[in-house]
Amino acid sequence: MGPTAPIEVLPTHTRPLFQEAVRRAAELLRAGEVVALPTETVYGLAANALDTAAVARIYEIKGRPAHNPIIVHVANQEMARSCVAHWPPPADSLARSFWPGPLTLVLPRSRTIPDIVTAGGPTVGIRWPSHPLIQAVIQECGFPLAAPSANLSNHLSPTNAQHVREQLGDRLRLIVDGGQAQVGLESTVLDLTGTPPQILRPGMIHAESLAAVTGEISDATNLRPATEALRSPGLLPKHYAPKARLLVLCWQDETDLRSQLGSRFSSGIKAHVIAHSRIPSPGTFAEVSVIPHDAEAFARALYAELHRCDAAGAELIVVEAPPQTVEWRAIEDRLNRAAAS
Repeated sequence: MGPTAPIEVLPTHTRPLFQEAVRRAAELLRAGEVVALPTETVYGLAANALDTAAVARIYEIKGRPAHNPIIVHVANQEMARSCVAHWPPPADSLARSFWPGPLTLVLPRSRTIPDIVTAGGPTVGIRWPSHPLIQAVIQECGFPLAAPSANLSNHLSPTNAQHVREQLGDRLRLIVDGGQAQVGLESTVLDLTGTPPQILRPGMIHAESLAAVTGEISDATNLRPATEALRSPGLLPKHYAPKARLLVLCWQDETDLRSQLGSRFSSGIKAHVIAHSRIPSPGTFAEVSVIPHDAEAFARALYAELHRCDAAGAELIVVEAPPQTVEWRAIEDRLNRAAAS
């Protein structure tokens, strides 16, 4: 599979370049094409959410299973309301508090949203992203964008334009380079179709923050019945995975870490270690990297570090287990899914 023309990668670091990138992206999107756009969470693979054929191209490019729904991105509340059949008071409160930003609201879908977007389910996830580029593109188009992460299905999400090019560069017409993603993990997904609202996918907007606006919140991340249609992306057991095997471990010191790995792997394995508090010396491992012991900084850097480990030829990536606190919940979720066999 390949694009019909050489790929364009458009920068946005000056106002004229930004405006040209918006114009070009909107032109392709109106023509039913798929383009890669930056958001504040990760880069998205965008198409007209109201165009079944265009959304089908997203599934084709990503190799995405048809039962995995896609989040719809909007540029204002009016557009959000047009995508849903019912806009309850909690949606209003949450939108005022957290939009634009990394929060997706799951609501009953309107008739304008094609089945392919929702994987045939009765609900749709809606988000108003805060990145100025995708906001400007949606406004220029005048229609919402279906936009999952711009990577091959189950692989690492991209947090910069180069990550997109490495995975999908031979399948796209256009990548807009909007710089490094500032959140670094996918949005929190909150289902408002039941009582109390349920977190389907944790993100960097935490349950406590949501509960302060809506009252009681439940975490349904691991409670979905196997027969129920997916209401959100990010719920498959294995997801967000690097090429190398990923292992999440706790260790007391370097000796403990070496002992744990020595009992499971051959001494010659090319192991890269990502630590945040108990940092081993680099001599024992192929590489040791440190991400600050701060949840927001760790989230911002994690995918880029995993991409770097893959590029360096790591056979095993060992990540120091995150703390068991609410601030680290989304990071724990992504690491567990990346480590799933």
